[in-house]
Amino acid sequence: MSVAADAGSAYHWERSFRLWDTYFALIWVATVAYVLTTEQPGWPLRAVAAALLVPLVPLYVVTGRRLIRGDPPDQRQAIGYLAAALALFLPSAVLAGETRVLTFALVPQCFMTLRLRSALAAVAVMNLVPVAGWALLWWPGARELAFDALFSVVTLVFSVALGIWVIRIIEQSQERAELIAELDASRHEVGRLSEAHGALAERERLAREIHDTLAQGFTSLVMLIQAVEAELDHDVPEARRHLRLMDETARQNLAEARALVAGGAPADLDGALLPDALGRLAARHDAALEVTGPVRTLPAGPEVVALRACQEALANARKHAGSPVAVGVSLAYADDSLTVSVRDDGRGFDPTAVRGGYGLAGLRSRAAEVGGTAEVRSAPGDGTVVTVRLPVVRRRTP
Repeated sequence: MSVAADAGSAYHWERSFRLWDTYFALIWVATVAYVLTTEQPGWPLRAVAAALLVPLVPLYVVTGRRLIRGDPPDQRQAIGYLAAALALFLPSAVLAGETRVLTFALVPQCFMTLRLRSALAAVAVMNLVPVAGWALLWWPGARELAFDALFSVVTLVFSVALGIWVIRIIEQSQERAELIAELDASRHEVGRLSEAHGALAERERLAREIHDTLAQGFTSLVMLIQAVEAELDHDVPEARRHLRLMDETARQNLAEARALVAGGAPADLDGALLPDALGRLAARHDAALEVTGPVRTLPAGPEVVALRACQEALANARKHAGSPVAVGVSLAYADDSLTVSVRDDGRGFDPTAVRGGYGLAGLRSRAAEVGGTAEVRSAPGDGTVVTVRLPVVRRRTP
């Protein structure tokens, strides 16, 4: 539980316990006053009966309160405490029947500190022994004896019923307290797991973004460097063209890194339509772009997925299709969908044999996030076609 919850529980418990202290004090004062003001027995015996009740106050303050606060109370100490209380209460109740008023304060303590069977036994002794002892000591009339006996039995039944009810209420309260504690712990655990899941999802997102942008750009730079090294001696114009592509790729990588840090849109899409962004991307990879359907601005989600899918497919074509290969990109707008397709006539591969990596798995994951699909069709020696279909909001007809 939280500190605030613990503090609140402690406050309510202290408040209710002060009420219990007040209740015990009122019952004790009323009993002593009743004993001292009754007509029988004589004054000396009434004084003795009242004096026997005095030690109950320090006994309760020193021991009783601590046992009632215990969770659960120590049974040995509870039995000792109530045995001492009965040793003071029973003689007083035998001497003066009015002392039995104190049972209203002692009976609840039995159920609050003892197990049920022990509490029932203590309550029975507390209600029946004083009447039997009083009858043997004073030999009252039959009518008076019958009245007191009936009263003690009724009090016993009432005490047992009330005690069992109180115990059930206490057990339910404890069960609810445990349930609240479990729910609170579960809430904290859910919060912790949600935070951990959020952190994991963010790491996965960053890993995917880095793979689809920076890693692909660096791969392109490495391949361009290799091409320049091969062309410097015999094809300087082509080497210069590749150097310009290296510069453009490096600048693009820098822009992508800044966009990634800022959490904004991809650099290619910043202030541009999707066909323009794909056109620049296709030009950097010596690919042709074909756009069909009515071009329009779409939500950011599908456009980002389409751009990243095209980046991934073009990078894979450069790395794996072989050279030279023809690469084409097609972008098709429909009323309720957006389709981007990248095809090459390279060496191809077996898609079922691909294991691990962020490439194809990341591409499918991106498409699924916006409700789309990603399909890869390829075979050894037969080129590769990567197609991503994404749902978009259907155009309203006038």
